Formats: sequence, structure tokens, C-alpha cells
Amino acid sequence: MASQAVYASDPAKGWRPWGVLVPFLGIFFVVLTGGPLEYLFADLHLLEGPHDDPAGLLGFVAFLVGPFGLLALATFAWVRFVERRPFSTIGLTSPGGAATFAGGLLTGALMMCATVGGIWLSGGLTVGAIAPAFASAASIGGIALLLAAFAIQSSAEEILFRGWMLSALATKFGTIAAVIVSSAVFTLLHFDRHAPLLVLFNTYLFALFACSWSLRTGNIWGVMGWHSAWNWLLGTGFELRITGLDTHMPALLVKLTQTGPGWLTGGADGSEGGVICTVVLCAGIAWNFWWKRAAARLSTP
Repeated sequence: MASQAVYASDPAKGWRPWGVLVPFLGIFFVVLTGGPLEYLFADLHLLEGPHDDPAGLLGFVAFLVGPFGLLALATFAWVRFVERRPFSTIGLTSPGGAATFAGGLLTGALMMCATVGGIWLSGGLTVGAIAPAFASAASIGGIALLLAAFAIQSSAEEILFRGWMLSALATKFGTIAAVIVSSAVFTLLHFDRHAPLLVLFNTYLFALFACSWSLRTGNIWGVMGWHSAWNWLLGTGFELRITGLDTHMPALLVKLTQTGPGWLTGGADGSEGGVICTVVLCAGIAWNFWWKRAAARLSTP
């Protein structure tokens, strides 16, 4: 398949890795930036339990900001100093920036509300206290801090997977192969052998949706915002788990308790692991491809 530039034109002046090396290089970036900090966080008692989950608000913020902040910096350094190409070629195009990111935030929040609302309407969740976080100024401050931390974490993942990796693979093998492979690597790095297959499938759908969004818009600003709000609202809006992790914060919107089967509620992995999330992500992928094709038809003379 012919190589393609998925964002801005790709005038690399430095060394471009061989196509087959790109996925392994991406995994190396993640291990290099995350591995050493895990030992540091353990020494500082910022991790707890048999799975080394973040301990408290400080542990959660450190878990989101430390490794993922370094991951973003490592990716930027590689693009800038090794491949020597502009950041616009990994989807950080202009115009874009804050306004596009904010639009993504809104969409992510709405899609997460649709996911959680669908589970509730299906009988998988029961409603508890309304907005208990507002009883404490410290809770509101912590939730606001987590929004910034989730923005760093989510943006770093988008910069690596839908920014650098997708564009690097598309240049070598074409867009379709780039979407399939980059989504597979994303899923592999989120793999948990104890999680149900539906969780693994939804993780892959999550990556496909993010790819379809970035390809539709020609940038990663919006999907960075979408990913940030999706994670943050699930973890703080309803007192539900996000990728199996508990933020230990009171609900910003409404406290919900799982009462249905795991295939519906997502079980210990949170709402992302349920069948309602599958439906929402599939609908989002279909919308992105429909919109892109419709825009292409309108632009054809």
C-alpha cells in the first residue's frame, strides 16, 4: 500500500525508523519513561495494594503526570531531534489548539454520560447521593487537579499513538495498516490478563475511535480533549472505576453503584468494560467515517 501523510506534509530531515521498528520503539518509549518512576513512587508510598495502584489523590496525580509527562517529552524529543520534522506532522496542526481541545472535552463528557446513562437505563447502576463532591471545597479542588492531570496523561497517549505512531506507520505502510497496528500496540500496552475479553475488545475500539477522530479532523487536538474528558468524568463524575482504578473522590455529578452483571457494567474495570461502551464507541466510529466521507463528497467538484 502506498505511503501517506495523515496530517501535515511530512518533510522529515532526519532519520526515520524502519516501519517494523516503529511499534517496538513506541513500547520502548513507554517502558523507558514509566518503569523507573514506578520504583520511585513505591519508595515514596504513592502506590498501594498488590497491583501497585495509586494511593490517594497525590498518588493518582503523580501516576498521571510523572510517567505520561515524560512520555510526551520523549516523543517530542524524538520527533524534533531524531526525525527532525515539525510537530504539525504528528497532528499538532494550526489552526487548532485550545478551542479544538475544548470541543473535544465537551464531546468526551457527552459520550461518557451517554455510556453511563445507557448502563443506568439498562438496570446496571443505582443512583445514590447527588453531587456529594460539592460538600467539600477540598474535594472540588482535588477533582479540578485531576482534570489537569488526566489532560496530561490522555494527551501524552494521543501524541504517542495517534500522533507519532499513526503518522510514522502511515508513511511506511499506508493509513489502514497504520490504524490497525497502532491500535493493536495501544491495546497490548493496556492488556490485563485477568480482564474479560470484552474489556480487551473495547480497548481496541477505543483506539479505533481515536484514530477515526484524528483522521476525520486532520489533527489530534480534539481527540486529546475527548480522551481527557472521557477518563476524567468516568473517574470523578460518578465514583466509578476508570480502567480498573479508583480515584477515591466523591462524585462530582451523582454517585452510582454497580448492580448489574459485569458484561453490562464493566465490573471491576469500570464502565469502559461493558457492552454499552461497545455500542457508544461503534456509533462514534461510524459517525466519524460517515462525516469524513460526506465532507469528501462535498469537496469534490
